[in-house]
Amino acid sequence: MTDANPTADQVIEDQESKDGFEKNLKSKPTWLRFLFMVFYAIAFNVAALVGTLIVVTGFVIVLITGQPNDKLQRAGQVLATYLSDIVRYLTYNTETKPFPFDSDLASDANE
Repeated sequence: MTDANPTADQVIEDQESKDGFEKNLKSKPTWLRFLFMVFYAIAFNVAALVGTLIVVTGFVIVLITGQPNDKLQRAGQVLATYLSDIVRYLTYNTETKPFPFDSDLASDANE
């Protein structure tokens, strides 16, 4: 058969595909996740800016004192964990929302 005359199976598959797409398009959980994804994409950029400030501050402290600052190192570790959690959520590798919704930032950093 040619593409101009699809088989009955092909017509059924195409209709099921359209129905699935329409169902997904109208899915409230899908759109809710999209809103969370937009929020976390913004949070990622803010956290990356904070990370840049931590890096620069840490470098200046090492220039002045010759030693890294323990508090900045811990803050950097917490931030790295948070950024990792955000990326895992944005890429559908987890359904667990990062801080501030489904997980505690402090407990995530200790794992």
